[in-house]
Amino acid sequence: MPEDKSKKSLLKIKIGNEVKEVSYEELVLSNNLATEVLVSLLIEKKVIEPQEYLKKLQDVRQERYRDESEF
Repeated sequence: MPEDKSKKSLLKIKIGNEVKEVSYEELVLSNNLATEVLVSLLIEKKVIEPQEYLKKLQDVRQERYRDESEF
């Protein structure tokens, strides 16, 4: 049976005497959460406007991806 890559250990983190294995899925979810929090704080503190963020997101997608229909 093929190995589930999302459950495979991507890296190990040592905290004190404990070693924690981090999967790709855990890393992606953690990164996504951190990004959501950061954007929320920037909007909440009125550093950026929601529409400004959405416009920039659209611009970056168009720069990096050829087929915008995927989104």
